[in-house]
Amino acid sequence: MKKIFLSSLFLLLFLSLTACGNTKENIETNTAAKEKTSKILIAYFSRTGNTKEIALKIQEKTNGELFEIQPAEPYPENYKETTDKAKQELSSGYLPPLKTKINNLESYDIIFIGYPIWWGTIPGPVRTFLTENDFSGKIIIPFCTHGGSGIASSTSDIQKLAPQAELKEALAIPGSQAKNSENTLNEWLNSLQISE
Repeated sequence: MKKIFLSSLFLLLFLSLTACGNTKENIETNTAAKEKTSKILIAYFSRTGNTKEIALKIQEKTNGELFEIQPAEPYPENYKETTDKAKQELSSGYLPPLKTKINNLESYDIIFIGYPIWWGTIPGPVRTFLTENDFSGKIIIPFCTHGGSGIASSTSDIQKLAPQAELKEALAIPGSQAKNSENTLNEWLNSLQISE
């Protein structure tokens, strides 16, 4: 009887230690999972500063890294000259060279891409950025400013240029409201369920 009791006691002790070990392992795994967060990039092109305003707000709320998409040759200061140039680039399929390139895109999981709507779609520098980089397996989240057109065909054009990426719901904000877009931006970011 004593042997049976001692055997049972050792068995219980062994099972308790095994359970504790598994619990500790589970806690360590869960902690590691919480510590591994998606790396976020906020790439944006902004001519007048409205899109940059939104990009800075996103950066503040997500702790992502900013990257400004800049054409090697700046657009004219004159609005009409800029729109004429943008229309010509779009109709010819011209991809304006960029001033700077991003060399570590593979290290990001989520890429916010910001731009003003030009002629119903994304501007030339953004097309260049999308064409020159590999977005396979990435999550792309577009955001734009506009003068009344809304998102237009920009998201479908992004998907054509980055077909291997997963596109999330885009945000379109009138340029005149860029500075006062806090509530709209918060609602949108919450709906995306992106953790810092």
